[in-house]
Order: sequence, then structure tokens, then C-alpha cells
Amino acid sequence: MPLKRRRRDEFKLVIVVRDDLEMSGGKLAVQVAHAAVSCALDARSKKPKWFAEWYRQGQRKVVLRATDLDELRVLEAKAAHAGLPRAMITDAGLTELPPETTTCLGIGPAPEDKVDPITGSLPLV
Repeated sequence: MPLKRRRRDEFKLVIVVRDDLEMSGGKLAVQVAHAAVSCALDARSKKPKWFAEWYRQGQRKVVLRATDLDELRVLEAKAAHAGLPRAMITDAGLTELPPETTTCLGIGPAPEDKVDPITGSLPLV
């Protein structure tokens, strides 16, 4: 079966998690959820047309890996420069991680052709 080719008008939300942190599957899921909700609310407020189209298309989400906090910061700066909705997630430190540990970065929802130049080379989780 041939792969589906993505169109330029497709939207997605990307969550990039730090690969240098040891988080349980549950902790990782919660951090990704925080990023997805934060980004969706940011987009609904600041980019309502993007949010509406992403929602209409099924709210596609992709979870990727970054090496460490420095890489997350570089990605966040690129997303900011591109004018994309984004959210850096910092854990309160009540369970597995020390307080104020930045765990992941959400980017989008936004047009795929604006997100991919920033995150397209990162590996999947």
C-alpha cells in the first residue's frame, strides 16, 4: 500500500520530549497531554483559524524526541521566530522529577509546512 502524501493544507501539533530524562510511561503521557492542551488553548486564542482547521481535520498529534533541554530551547526559539503557537512544559516536581524540570515542548497546531522545517528531522518517540 503506498504511503499517503500529505497536502500543504494539513495541520498538526507536535510535542517534543526530552530524551535525557527518565520518566515512566505514565509521567511521559501526562507531560505530553499538558503540552497538547496548552498549545491547543494558545492556538484557539491567537490563531483561531488554524485551531479550527486542525480540530476539523482530527487533531493530529505527533510526539518526537529531543536530546536535551538545550535542544528544546533552540526549537522553541525557532517556533517563536516562525510565529507558531507553542508551550514549554515545566514539571512541578511532585512525583518523579525534581521541581522546575522542563520536560517537553509543544508546537502548533499549525500548518504542516510551517512545523516541519523546525521538527521534521527529529525521531519519533
